[in-house]
Amino acid sequence: MQIEMKNALPIVARLTRHGRACPGHQRASPNGVGARDKRGHDGRYAISMTISAFLCAILSFTPAHAYKAYVSNEKGNSVTVIDTDKLEAIATVKVGRRPRGIALNKDGSELYICAGDDDAIQALDTKTLKITGKLPSGPDPELLALSPDGSIIYVSNENDNLVTLIDVKKKEMIGDIPVGVEPEGMAVSPDGKLLVNTSETTNMAHLIDTQSKEIVANILVDGRPRFAEFKQDGSELWVSSEVGGTVAVIDPVKRELKQKISFDIPAMSKEAIQPIGISFTRDGKRAFVALGPANRVAVIDAETKKIEKYFLVGQRVWHLAFTPDEKYLLTANGVSNDVSVIDVASLKVLKSIPVGAFPWGVVVAPQ
Repeated sequence: MQIEMKNALPIVARLTRHGRACPGHQRASPNGVGARDKRGHDGRYAISMTISAFLCAILSFTPAHAYKAYVSNEKGNSVTVIDTDKLEAIATVKVGRRPRGIALNKDGSELYICAGDDDAIQALDTKTLKITGKLPSGPDPELLALSPDGSIIYVSNENDNLVTLIDVKKKEMIGDIPVGVEPEGMAVSPDGKLLVNTSETTNMAHLIDTQSKEIVANILVDGRPRFAEFKQDGSELWVSSEVGGTVAVIDPVKRELKQKISFDIPAMSKEAIQPIGISFTRDGKRAFVALGPANRVAVIDAETKKIEKYFLVGQRVWHLAFTPDEKYLLTANGVSNDVSVIDVASLKVLKSIPVGAFPWGVVVAPQ
């Protein structure tokens, strides 16, 4: 709501002014204010104060940003919807079997769900919370990513070592690309020209030209790469290796490994530190990495690659997502069956929100 200050402030001033300038107000008698005058004065004063308070409230009003988060519950065969203004779950929807990777279309009207044990991608209407149909997929879809224009969905199919391409409008499969063994992680460069798939058993990041649909580079990373994420300016690609315990930083232009980021938590074995999900702030200055059974998220200076902080979240943290205003970061905690809400400014966990059984993926869209 907007009110022009030049019109609103004079109204307040006129309503709260007293004395001879106040219409209908008589001068006080030498012995004090008369009863009739006093009643008029008190009534006008009360009305003016009420209207003044109302106008002040309007002038200071700032609309709050309310967003909805969607969480895939792998063993609950459901998706939980969270209101990030109230910081509570508001609905749980039954979906296909073993939902893992999820993604929203550009306007947030549809949620695409990898129903791994149904060998399909389901489409959920986010307004009605009803499944509206299925998209074709190979066996056991794990993760998916949309092209920047939202026209194509790229899906990793773990059981046939293929990346499937789906036309969103036609709801048809338009091709597939052979990759390494057990493909999982999926990412598309901001300009839409480069597609990345990680293969868990081959231990590679496969860089694919989206025009030719051919692999242009295979980059070896550490054991069991699970996730890939580009910086928003496209300057770097980060790939998490669950068993290797590292994050590989890749130059997507030169198509080569730049460096690896390792993690060290006091009194914790290296085997327990298993990087999975990665999220960058929009300015590219910070990265947040989910560390699996370490039950922590690492905060990394994305320019120096130095670890700034570890903070404790729920058990077996898988994936994470920012609210669009970057006020909160939400983490899906697979064993504690909850979502941790992190205040990004203070880097403190504000609340844990119970969701379904074994939460795995999380995405956030405007409400």
